[in-house]
Amino acid sequence: MSDATSKLTYTVQAARVDAHGSLVQCKDASITLDTDLAGRRDAFNPAELLLAALAACMLKGIERVAPMLHFGFRGVTVRITAIRQDVPPKLESIRYEIRLNTDEPEQRIALLHANVRKYGTVFNTVAPGTDLQGTMERGPPTGP
Repeated sequence: MSDATSKLTYTVQAARVDAHGSLVQCKDASITLDTDLAGRRDAFNPAELLLAALAACMLKGIERVAPMLHFGFRGVTVRITAIRQDVPPKLESIRYEIRLNTDEPEQRIALLHANVRKYGTVFNTVAPGTDLQGTMERGPPTGP
Protein backbone atom coordinates (compact mmCIF):
# COMPACT_ATOMS: atom_id res chain seq x y z
CA MET A 1 0.00 0.00 0.00
CA SER A 2 2.16 2.83 -1.23
CA ASP A 3 -0.76 5.18 -1.85
CA ALA A 4 -0.99 7.58 1.12
CA THR A 5 -4.78 7.83 0.77
CA SER A 6 -5.17 4.08 1.46
CA LYS A 7 -3.20 4.19 4.72
CA LEU A 8 -4.89 4.27 8.09
CA THR A 9 -4.41 7.55 9.94
CA TYR A 10 -4.64 8.03 13.71
CA THR A 11 -5.32 11.37 15.36
CA VAL A 12 -5.45 12.37 19.02
CA GLN A 13 -5.65 15.83 20.52
CA ALA A 14 -4.18 16.77 23.90
CA ALA A 15 -4.50 19.97 25.91
CA ARG A 16 -3.24 21.26 29.22
CA VAL A 17 -6.05 21.47 31.78
CA ASP A 18 -3.94 23.09 34.50
CA ALA A 19 -0.55 22.71 36.20
CA HIS A 20 -1.61 19.30 37.49
CA GLY A 21 -2.73 17.55 34.36
CA SER A 22 -3.79 17.40 30.78
CA LEU A 23 -6.45 15.64 28.77
CA VAL A 24 -6.07 13.65 25.57
CA GLN A 25 -9.07 12.86 23.39
CA CYS A 26 -9.76 10.53 20.50
CA LYS A 27 -13.11 9.58 19.05
CA ASP A 28 -15.55 9.60 21.98
CA ALA A 29 -12.90 8.76 24.59
CA SER A 30 -10.64 10.82 26.82
CA ILE A 31 -7.75 10.05 29.15
CA THR A 32 -6.45 12.26 31.94
CA LEU A 33 -2.68 12.61 31.69
CA ASP A 34 -0.18 13.09 34.50
CA THR A 35 1.74 16.14 33.30
CA ASP A 36 2.21 17.54 36.83
CA LEU A 37 5.90 18.02 37.65
CA ALA A 38 5.22 16.53 41.11
CA GLY A 39 3.38 13.57 39.56
CA ARG A 40 -0.08 12.28 40.34
CA ARG A 41 -1.33 8.81 41.15
CA ASP A 42 -4.70 9.03 39.37
CA ALA A 43 -3.35 9.41 35.84
CA PHE A 44 -0.82 7.89 33.45
CA ASN A 45 2.43 9.78 32.91
CA PRO A 46 3.82 9.79 29.35
CA ALA A 47 6.03 6.69 29.85
CA GLU A 48 3.16 4.76 31.45
CA LEU A 49 0.89 5.79 28.60
CA LEU A 50 3.40 4.39 26.11
CA LEU A 51 3.52 1.11 28.03
CA ALA A 52 -0.29 1.05 28.16
CA ALA A 53 -0.37 1.49 24.38
CA LEU A 54 2.06 -1.40 24.01
CA ALA A 55 -0.08 -3.61 26.28
CA ALA A 56 -3.22 -2.64 24.36
CA CYS A 57 -1.45 -3.47 21.10
CA MET A 58 -0.59 -6.95 22.37
CA LEU A 59 -4.12 -7.56 23.67
CA LYS A 60 -5.67 -6.36 20.42
CA GLY A 61 -3.24 -8.53 18.47
CA ILE A 62 -4.35 -11.58 20.42
CA GLU A 63 -8.01 -10.71 19.79
CA ARG A 64 -7.28 -10.35 16.05
CA VAL A 65 -5.10 -13.44 15.58
CA ALA A 66 -6.78 -15.96 17.91
CA PRO A 67 -9.85 -16.49 15.67
CA MET A 68 -7.66 -16.96 12.58
CA LEU A 69 -5.59 -19.60 14.40
CA HIS A 70 -8.67 -21.12 16.06
CA PHE A 71 -6.81 -20.47 19.33
CA GLY A 72 -8.98 -20.89 22.41
CA PHE A 73 -8.40 -18.94 25.61
CA ARG A 74 -10.47 -17.83 28.57
CA GLY A 75 -8.47 -14.81 29.69
CA VAL A 76 -5.25 -12.92 29.17
CA THR A 77 -3.17 -10.35 31.03
CA VAL A 78 -0.10 -8.37 30.02
CA ARG A 79 2.42 -7.09 32.56
CA ILE A 80 5.06 -4.65 31.32
CA THR A 81 8.07 -3.24 33.16
CA ALA A 82 10.40 -0.63 31.70
CA ILE A 83 13.78 0.68 32.82
CA ARG A 84 14.44 4.38 32.21
CA GLN A 85 17.91 5.77 31.70
CA ASP A 86 18.57 9.38 32.68
CA VAL A 87 21.00 10.67 30.03
CA PRO A 88 19.61 10.95 27.47
CA PRO A 89 16.20 10.22 28.97
CA LYS A 90 14.68 7.17 27.31
CA LEU A 91 13.32 3.73 28.05
CA GLU A 92 16.39 1.57 27.63
CA SER A 93 14.60 -1.75 28.12
CA ILE A 94 11.06 -3.05 28.23
CA ARG A 95 10.12 -6.50 29.50
CA TYR A 96 6.68 -8.04 29.22
CA GLU A 97 4.87 -11.15 30.37
CA ILE A 98 1.69 -12.26 28.65
CA ARG A 99 -0.27 -14.85 30.64
CA LEU A 100 -2.98 -16.86 28.92
CA ASN A 101 -5.66 -18.98 30.52
CA THR A 102 -5.70 -21.63 27.80
CA ASP A 103 -5.55 -25.36 27.16
CA GLU A 104 -3.62 -24.88 23.91
CA PRO A 105 -0.26 -26.70 23.57
CA GLU A 106 3.03 -24.83 23.98
CA GLN A 107 3.75 -24.77 20.23
CA ARG A 108 0.43 -23.00 19.58
CA ILE A 109 1.17 -20.48 22.33
CA ALA A 110 4.53 -19.83 20.65
CA LEU A 111 2.76 -19.36 17.30
CA LEU A 112 0.32 -16.84 18.81
CA HIS A 113 3.24 -15.00 20.44
CA ALA A 114 5.12 -14.84 17.13
CA ASN A 115 2.05 -13.34 15.44
CA VAL A 116 1.57 -10.75 18.19
CA ARG A 117 5.22 -9.70 17.83
CA LYS A 118 5.14 -9.64 14.03
CA TYR A 119 1.87 -7.79 13.40
CA GLY A 120 1.56 -5.30 16.28
CA THR A 121 1.67 -1.69 15.10
CA VAL A 122 2.82 -0.23 18.41
CA PHE A 123 5.07 -3.24 19.09
CA ASN A 124 6.84 -2.75 15.75
CA THR A 125 7.17 0.99 16.35
CA VAL A 126 8.75 0.60 19.79
CA ALA A 127 10.90 -2.49 19.17
CA PRO A 128 13.58 -1.02 16.85
CA GLY A 129 14.57 1.69 19.35
CA THR A 130 14.31 -0.28 22.57
CA ASP A 131 15.50 -3.56 24.04
CA LEU A 132 12.00 -5.11 23.96
CA GLN A 133 11.71 -8.71 25.15
CA GLY A 134 9.12 -10.87 26.77
CA THR A 135 7.27 -14.11 27.13
CA MET A 136 3.84 -15.53 26.48
CA GLU A 137 2.98 -18.40 28.75
CA ARG A 138 0.12 -20.42 30.07
CA GLY A 139 -1.14 -19.42 33.46
CA PRO A 140 -4.00 -17.77 35.25
CA PRO A 141 -4.32 -14.15 34.24
CA THR A 142 -3.39 -11.74 37.02
CA GLY A 143 -5.67 -8.74 37.46
CA PRO A 144 -4.58 -5.16 36.93
